[in-house]
Amino acid sequence: MEEKKVGVVIKFFGKIGVAAIKLTDDSLRVGDTIHIKGHTTDLTQKVESMQVENQNVEEAAPGADIGIKIGDRVRENDVVYKEIE
Repeated sequence: MEEKKVGVVIKFFGKIGVAAIKLTDDSLRVGDTIHIKGHTTDLTQKVESMQVENQNVEEAAPGADIGIKIGDRVRENDVVYKEIE
């Protein structure tokens, strides 16, 4: 499966299981499969929902800071990739 970098994790909120991600290289939309990789992180999951400034959105473009519900712990500076089919 080919992957394309879309951004980096800027903060993780453990209590609510949400990662704040800065989109830098590509857009991301609900339904995309993402792969978060870092020093101790290796997580693949589908984007079920996404928020920009506490508003639900279907798609976000590069430059946006988004929040995504994550199934496992991620860390600041982990790189976020989008799987390309």
